[in-house]
Amino acid sequence: MDFLRKWIDSPLSGGRYAACGIALGVLKFGCDRLLAYAFFHRTWQFVDYWRGGTSIRLFGSGQDAAFVAAMLCVAIPFMALGVGLTLRRLQTLNLSPWLVCFFFVPFMNFPFFAALFFLQPMTSRAAPVPTSGQGIGRFIPESGVFGAIGSAAGTALLTVALVALNSKVFKGYGWGLFVFLPFVHGLALAWTYGYHRQRSFERCLLVLLCSCMLAAAFMAAFLIEGAICIAIAAPLWFGVAVVGAAIGWRIQIARWQRLGRTLAVLVCLAAAPFAMGAERALNRTAPLLESSTVVDIQASPEVVWRHVVSFSELPRPTEWVFKTGLAYPIRARIEGAGVGAIRHCEFSTGVFVEPIEAWDPPSLLRFSVLNTPSPMEEMSLYSHIEPPHLHGYMVSRRGQFRLGRLPGGGTRLEGTTWYEHNLWPAAYWEVWSDYIIHRIHGRVLAHIKNLSESEAAADAAKG
Repeated sequence: MDFLRKWIDSPLSGGRYAACGIALGVLKFGCDRLLAYAFFHRTWQFVDYWRGGTSIRLFGSGQDAAFVAAMLCVAIPFMALGVGLTLRRLQTLNLSPWLVCFFFVPFMNFPFFAALFFLQPMTSRAAPVPTSGQGIGRFIPESGVFGAIGSAAGTALLTVALVALNSKVFKGYGWGLFVFLPFVHGLALAWTYGYHRQRSFERCLLVLLCSCMLAAAFMAAFLIEGAICIAIAAPLWFGVAVVGAAIGWRIQIARWQRLGRTLAVLVCLAAAPFAMGAERALNRTAPLLESSTVVDIQASPEVVWRHVVSFSELPRPTEWVFKTGLAYPIRARIEGAGVGAIRHCEFSTGVFVEPIEAWDPPSLLRFSVLNTPSPMEEMSLYSHIEPPHLHGYMVSRRGQFRLGRLPGGGTRLEGTTWYEHNLWPAAYWEVWSDYIIHRIHGRVLAHIKNLSESEAAADAAKG
């Protein structure tokens, strides 16, 4: 017991932290594999820690729910031990215990563990010993202005190169690109900017903002991305980059050994393409998402139905969102009637081909989607660019119009779209995709409302 107490109370070195973490990881994988095979007759591979959540759900079937519950029960003691070890390592390094939150962040936890392995205990908040003229320091400007410019431009170009690698080779848009890479961007910037002398955190953030803006300009100039996609990704990117910069700033004031702090950042940089490629290799199944919009119309369902099945050309959009290049509906026509008929909904970027699956006038029209055109035309300095995410990353699978009769002879019309987007973190991108689809729904439903109410008013005048 005395030996155990001394081991618990003693400082936790980087080597012991890594050894314990690897041992716990191997042991947990063995327990999970045994549990899956022996009790649930399932296979379990290491990659299932990332992709398993797309195929099994706690509130799914009874078998799935029991399996997930059992896996969670097994994970709890390992999580407790991992958190305890991480807290001890943070205490040894005199770092804030709140940094333990990175233990639970997918993909970002790996560079966090690497940093804890390489980091040396902080003995003073004084600036690191100058390293000008030695090693990599020969290539990093020492002066404040040139140091800021060099750090901002250098990390921006490195980030653009990794984004281009992802766009041309891996063609994946997930955690590796939108979380791991911006984290490394912020980490590398704070490290290079504070390489020769300690910089304030506020200055690091200002230089990081300039670096992000430079990276965006480079990506637009090199035909890697369009302005709208860069703007949509910017809040997520900068938010994660700030976290990376915060850890880089801690490295700067912690009196790391020169080799240790260089190796830590280089490991994270080298891990970035690996993370993007590994995530692409997982080939995860995108979740099926649902978005609905409702409008009340002062016309009978029989009148509304005629304008739901097909409608005349819409006026040019006035909403700002459609002036950015996002696809907008123009007109709809139908070939045939009943189940098996083909509806063609024309958008500014192409035509949706929609075979009818349910035909119940004047209550329900449901259709699948065979062809999904590009969701947008990228805004760029050039005439046309085609990033990979314009094809196959936001796909409509099914749609429907449901009509309900209201008291007084009106109609409640609900438009629903089921779609997938192969973008992660899914929750972040779902906010944007839902917003876009609601705007599209609103444009179509408002047009149907105007046509139906005009026809109802004309019929009433004749009657």
